[in-house]
Amino acid sequence: MNVEQVFREERGRLLATLVKRFGDLDLAEEVTSDAIEAALRHWPVDGVPDRPGAWLLTTARRKAVDRLRRDQAYAARLALLQVEVDRADPPTTDALPDERLELFFTCAHPALAAEDRGALVLRCLAGFTTPEVARAYLVPVTTMQQRIVRAKKKISQARIPFRVPDPHELPERLPGVLQAVYSIFTEGYAAQRTDLADEAIRLARILRSLMPGEREVTGLLALMLLVHARRDARAELLEDQDRTLWDQDMIAEGGALTELALTGGHGPYGVQAAINALHDQAEDFASTDWPQIVALYDVLDGLAPSPVVALNRAAAVAMRDGPAAGLALLDELAGEPRLRDYHPFQAARADLLHRLGRCEEAAQAYREAIALAGTESEQDFLRRRLSVVEG
Repeated sequence: MNVEQVFREERGRLLATLVKRFGDLDLAEEVTSDAIEAALRHWPVDGVPDRPGAWLLTTARRKAVDRLRRDQAYAARLALLQVEVDRADPPTTDALPDERLELFFTCAHPALAAEDRGALVLRCLAGFTTPEVARAYLVPVTTMQQRIVRAKKKISQARIPFRVPDPHELPERLPGVLQAVYSIFTEGYAAQRTDLADEAIRLARILRSLMPGEREVTGLLALMLLVHARRDARAELLEDQDRTLWDQDMIAEGGALTELALTGGHGPYGVQAAINALHDQAEDFASTDWPQIVALYDVLDGLAPSPVVALNRAAAVAMRDGPAAGLALLDELAGEPRLRDYHPFQAARADLLHRLGRCEEAAQAYREAIALAGTESEQDFLRRRLSVVEG
């Protein structure tokens, strides 16, 4: 098993468990880092243990107790922790089925600024690096660092408890949790890490079992299933993908959930699911219902306007009305700050320029996209597209 992958998979679980037990986010982060450093020393020599998560948790707990023992301010708490340090928490009837979801809802507390909630979840509980969180929110790394520090400080100053929210509090905090789960999925999709994508889908299924009446929970699950169904063919552009590789069971489930999500109303995730259902259910690329997709992007732009929605709508318009029409819309977005370092914007421009026969400009746009891409898999894909243009 790849050691880096183990750390990515276990970090979120470890932090959630430690925060729940110790009630101190900074302490949990510190001893999690200490435990990972210890693993980096021991595992290359001794091998990855059969239960890496348990090894990391035991190591982190011991380091937390050692740290608290040195801090007299925590003396009263230490007595209780020493009793519990090697004992699992007893199950409770009102607990959420996943400790990370408990902490997701805690970090979505309304006392925190809306822009800080999801960032805190992704950094501290989902195991994202700060640059990865910044990329998810289309902001500079320094801005994201400030947001995370601000959120943690607010939790400490406002004494926000790390507990399962009461049932009536869950709907208010749900949007932030859905955003965090979807960001986990999109990061996994971008990096071609099926473990992250699968984990996001698993969390969404838990949320739906808890809140079956929430349309946006159903819409998010549908959206992720419909996108993930294409995972085995996604090394190519959508128009070049071998559709026999698509997961038809996943498409069928996602399509059925999309219908449920749009029953009696619609939200942003449900509309995005409907767009992807049209892609997945078309017999081939040529028969895709682009007018309907553009219409759905118009609806989405009214519900949740953003530069990324505008970018995707421009790409759909290019398929409906021709590349010149799409490129004109992209040119209107060229001054948008949040798209300046967003490599899909340059990739979309490159594709349309290539379709128009403007190959030198297309090649330059692909080079800019490669420089901005955050993962090796994205860079490899863009290099292949560049070689086509240059050829």
